[in-house]
Amino acid sequence: MPPVRCLGNGASGTVPTRRFLHPAVTPLAQPPFHVESFTQDEEAVLAPYFTNLDRPVFAIRGLPEVVKGALFARYSRSEKSIRRLFLDEFATDPDVGIAHIAAVDDPSGPVGLERAQALYDRVFTQYGDDSVAQLGGAHLAVEQASNILTKVLEWGRLASYLEQSTRYIFYDQHLGGRYRYQIPAELDAAGLRRSYVAQMDALFDTYSDLVRRLVAYYEALYPRQEGDSAFVWRSTIRAKACDDARGLLPASTLSNVGIFGSGQAYEALLLRMAAHPLEEVRWFGNEMLRELRAVIPSFMRRVDVPDRGGVWAKYLADNVEAVSRIATGLGLEPQPAPAVTLVDFDPDGERAVAAEALYAVSDVPDEQLRSAVAAMSEDEIDAVFDAYVGNRTNRRHKPGRAMEETSYRFDVLCDYGIFRDLQRHRMLTIEWQLLSPRHGHVTPDSVADIDALGVWDGAIARMGELHATIEQAVGPHVAQYVVPFANNIRFSMRMNAREAFHMLELRTQQGGHPDYRRICQIMHDQIRDVAGHRRIADAMTYVDHEDYELARIESERRAAAKRAAAGVADPVE
Repeated sequence: MPPVRCLGNGASGTVPTRRFLHPAVTPLAQPPFHVESFTQDEEAVLAPYFTNLDRPVFAIRGLPEVVKGALFARYSRSEKSIRRLFLDEFATDPDVGIAHIAAVDDPSGPVGLERAQALYDRVFTQYGDDSVAQLGGAHLAVEQASNILTKVLEWGRLASYLEQSTRYIFYDQHLGGRYRYQIPAELDAAGLRRSYVAQMDALFDTYSDLVRRLVAYYEALYPRQEGDSAFVWRSTIRAKACDDARGLLPASTLSNVGIFGSGQAYEALLLRMAAHPLEEVRWFGNEMLRELRAVIPSFMRRVDVPDRGGVWAKYLADNVEAVSRIATGLGLEPQPAPAVTLVDFDPDGERAVAAEALYAVSDVPDEQLRSAVAAMSEDEIDAVFDAYVGNRTNRRHKPGRAMEETSYRFDVLCDYGIFRDLQRHRMLTIEWQLLSPRHGHVTPDSVADIDALGVWDGAIARMGELHATIEQAVGPHVAQYVVPFANNIRFSMRMNAREAFHMLELRTQQGGHPDYRRICQIMHDQIRDVAGHRRIADAMTYVDHEDYELARIESERRAAAKRAAAGVADPVE
């Protein structure tokens, strides 16, 4: 869970102690959401596979795993709901159509739902084996979630997530007659709902105008090249414009998240959500619990039991409140700091990696082996690294777990849009502070090129004023909803060298957002120059330090070539 406040603002807001809030005990204020309409025929197609057709949280059942995975993969790049995607693109596909699905996944078969549930119930009841909860899972869709909630959902390591991308979708389209943003229920008691809605609408109006102007700007700057299809060119231009304009999207912006997790992972997530100070998070947690009980009921039995899940959720909330009081008492003000700072590392980390690399192929005690490695010359350590890293002919070819013997802790200050991308690397340890306007904001160069600096800065300044009003009235957690993606957030990342291979090589690829490419390039430099881990940095041969003007076009061209080779037409926009 994120820290409860940003240090140094002098405000007092801490998180009150909360027990688990279950709808049967204390109803939570339902956030406004759009109810999608379906025809009777469509409802008949959907009903066997979705646990409800009229709420923003629902589970997917009765579909082969490959279909669920494909559905979620398509989901991340579409503005459609997953139920509409299923109707439009999957239910009529002969390879995954209704008849095929029914034949593949017959719930009345010998290992049907009832027998599986009885087995899990017996294990839980008679043996208390929590690890059994790792063996059953569920696909869950959480739609119309704010970008505050999505980070809560994606905090856990032991689950899989796909989130709607801001690189491919224009957020100027309405949903249910209004722009796509969350209205926090906490504003009603403070009398701020009307002002909030008016200012959010104005912000989305500004976004809508700028994103269209940026498309025209990039179309003129980068004309379509011979050999590029209209789809490839338009997709690249759209991604470039969306990358720049998304800085005006507030944290209240709605997104869709597809989740696949085990019963154990969902239980931990729901307990964190029950302890969270925001009503939206707790309301969605209750919705998720209800839907998960429709598909994996045995794993959800303890979540809201007062002396089990209830005590656990209270424990989490109490601890956050206690630590918050200590942090407030320090009275610290943030000092200027670089965008990326390597704050902790082991100067002898490379020798620890070398010793661990030799350990698995040796038969001597660890202490003896480490003493031998400590006595090696630099050339001998080079030879160990050369052998262990080997000839990497593909970015996905990575050295083994010996690289986990040394780690790096980075303190990072960058815009919230970039944080959202880097936060997805959950195998490392990441903690972040509350989102606020206190650390400034970024402005893409293109905004100046289209003479929109005043519009951009004015919009962000107005959100800063609204943030102060909401923070004063209902606290810093709710005030986060109005902060634009362009505002900076501070967070820390601790990763071992093996995870650094994955993140830095992936996030510096040509098609990546230029701002997170820059963050990861600096991290790579600091591993080599600050930590002095030359061998580890040099082994990351796929870290790309080049700059690109129209970075996304190469990946779009590769995708088009694959479609052509497979005889598949370009998607319909």
